Amino acid sequence: MKSSKEFWDKSAPRYAKSPVRDEETYQKKLAITQGYFQPDWSVLEFGCGTGSTALIHAPYVKEILATDISGKMLDIAAQKAREAGVGNVRFQQGTLESLELGAESFNAVLGLNILHLLEDAEAAISRVYGLLKPGGVFVSSTALVAELMVLWRLLIPAMQTVGLAPFVNRYSRQELVSMMVNAGFSIDYEWQPDKASIFLVARK
Repeated sequence: MKSSKEFWDKSAPRYAKSPVRDEETYQKKLAITQGYFQPDWSVLEFGCGTGSTALIHAPYVKEILATDISGKMLDIAAQKAREAGVGNVRFQQGTLESLELGAESFNAVLGLNILHLLEDAEAAISRVYGLLKPGGVFVSSTALVAELMVLWRLLIPAMQTVGLAPFVNRYSRQELVSMMVNAGFSIDYEWQPDKASIFLVARK
């Protein structure tokens, strides 16, 4: 199986051209998130991909630091920002573990479609808790691979072997919620658009 960086670097051009699978669900997630934002907020998004969501959120906050493990993804994101004339989103390559980020320096952290791709989501959630200011929010959208049909669960390892899928953790809803609560968060909002995904807003 390829490393995460290698997989996403190679996938970047195709990923950038992929349409949103469920536009209605995506727009609802955007609206819910923006309902929490304040104009003076500093926001971190980790696993930002090609930056589309960060750029949409940019008008609602003071600044966004958008990070990703893939430099190829961030090259595309930076080009999008230039074309859109967005100046308050800064892109930086790295992970939650590798980047030097100040404790309690963000009002909100976004982890969208990323927690199930991390080898240690529990550590990531704990790190996010430390990065948030008191009262800050962690917005996450996560695939619940444990809830997928058996056929898909069996296909994933085969796809990983030939480089067609990245590392994936098989979390259930209860496991994910428990990790949030154990890190110190309270669940402020929970929504499952379908059985195999969950959208959470957790407050510090």
